[in-house]
Amino acid sequence: MPRYVRPRIPAATIFFTLNLANRRSDLLVQEIDKLRDAFTKTLNDRIFTINAIVILPDHLHTVITLPDGDDDYATRWRIIKSRFSRQISCGHRRASHLCRKERGIWQRRYWEHHIRSKEDFRAHVEYCWKNPVKHGYVEKPADWPYSSIHRDIRLGRVPENWQ
Repeated sequence: MPRYVRPRIPAATIFFTLNLANRRSDLLVQEIDKLRDAFTKTLNDRIFTINAIVILPDHLHTVITLPDGDDDYATRWRIIKSRFSRQISCGHRRASHLCRKERGIWQRRYWEHHIRSKEDFRAHVEYCWKNPVKHGYVEKPADWPYSSIHRDIRLGRVPENWQ
């Protein structure tokens, strides 16, 4: 079986999708304060920029930019996921969860896409913001309460380290 090797690019801007193990759950919005706490503590420990984010009931999308000289997004996600998970009671756990000392809340992996251009950046920020509409939760992106669209309406705010 091929082994995927994730790119390691310092100061990269990256789009991510993270899913709960139970895709029928609404845990992320039910426990939004705990998720925000996990993000806030991690941002204080390991600085990075959240360019856009949307939290849906069972998954989240975000575009982040790492600081200069730093390519370690995997540790950030491990910390965020574990901080959130430790605040939540465990549901059903398979033997593989017990063996790996996992709580069984998140899917193990995540989707990542390294942003390659200003147009790519804008498209992924817009994807974040439009995702609640796509899933039928709201009619307009601004109607979804768990979105960075409320923080920065200016679509296309490109990271400072880009020319």
